[in-house]
Amino acid sequence: MGGFSLMHWLLFGGVAILVLGGGRFSAMMGDVAKGVKQFKKGLAEEDEAKPAQIDAKEAPAPKD
Repeated sequence: MGGFSLMHWLLFGGVAILVLGGGRFSAMMGDVAKGVKQFKKGLAEEDEAKPAQIDAKEAPAPKD
């Protein structure tokens, strides 16, 4: 079972552009690029807000 060759990918891309339309396809790729940029930006940013610390209380001693 071989993989797809370059010709298969070019044919698939051409059919996708014909079916979806050029403008719609480029808009979709632009949205994907924006999502990737936001993902990378989120990974790069350090969390400045530290989580609130919850004060622990001792559990009452069991009554026998």
